[in-house]
Amino acid sequence: MAKKLIAESAAAPESFEQAMAELAQLVTQMEAGQLPLEASVAAYARGSELVRYCAAQLEKVESQVKVLEGDMLKPFAADGAGEGMQ
Repeated sequence: MAKKLIAESAAAPESFEQAMAELAQLVTQMEAGQLPLEASVAAYARGSELVRYCAAQLEKVESQVKVLEGDMLKPFAADGAGEGMQ
């Protein structure tokens, strides 16, 4: 069953959230220690692909934020914002 799950999910993820969910599922399966060696290697390879996909998506979003912020990220609590919220 684990081989089947990994083989079915080999396509590119539809979204960052889907990739994260699949990655979490793979980690759970691997941590359970019940996958045969071949399935563990396939799960590791798929997990690596998903991590690269997620990192690329995060880089895209970061560059979009930089453009929106005038190419300069600003701190969240500027000019006393958030004071009194202790």
